[in-house]
Amino acid sequence: MTDTPAQGIRARNRAALEEEILAVATRHLARSGAAALSLRAVARDLGLAPSALYRYVASRDDLLTLLIVRAYNELGDAVDAALAAVDDGVDTPAATAARAEARFRAITSALWQWARAHPHQYALIYGSPVPEYHAPAERTTPAGTRVQAHLLTVLRGLACSDAGAQTDEAGPAATAAVATRALASLLDDPLVRSAGLPPTLLLRGLGAWNLVLGTVGCILFEQLGPDVPDDPDAYVTATTDLALELVRAPR
Repeated sequence: MTDTPAQGIRARNRAALEEEILAVATRHLARSGAAALSLRAVARDLGLAPSALYRYVASRDDLLTLLIVRAYNELGDAVDAALAAVDDGVDTPAATAARAEARFRAITSALWQWARAHPHQYALIYGSPVPEYHAPAERTTPAGTRVQAHLLTVLRGLACSDAGAQTDEAGPAATAAVATRALASLLDDPLVRSAGLPPTLLLRGLGAWNLVLGTVGCILFEQLGPDVPDDPDAYVTATTDLALELVRAPR
């Protein structure tokens, strides 16, 4: 059954209002933080009664979920665009590893540029948890794992070089045992399992990514002071180099 013209108009009007709700909520997020987000305040800025807003957003937690999903998708779009510019080239082990490095640099650069333009959204998805809010996995996971899926591909590519392959097969058995035990639930996740990564390589990949996330947060929220580092772009680039060394490091 096709929609009538009136139904199409109503759907467009609803979509426009939902977009406006998220825009106003994003401004409140920047002004007051996620913990202080209030449906009443958002409704007031929209010129709506709170009861009217509930037709579009079920609760404060529902609004937070919508904002989180949007933030993850905006970051995912930025990363997708950055990766589209990385040349695929030929498929030899060395070329695959080099391309994986280029892709990792593209991901970290896109993350930094997006986070600098959207610090409050970055804080929402990578900062402290919002008190008494529990993200519904069925709604947030698809958007929240977009970048992680790319990172798993990067780790596979880095393991394609001769040095990377040897590193993954050898290494301290104790480290592999700890990684297997500590990351058991993550290793059993369908997305991670499909990547087929050795536990120690996954451990190093997580460490590398956490290094990047921590550096971005440290800059955005001035954890080293308002004037440190002097050149944030160079600092993120240097951190990316260190992160890659961590992934490539022999175990």
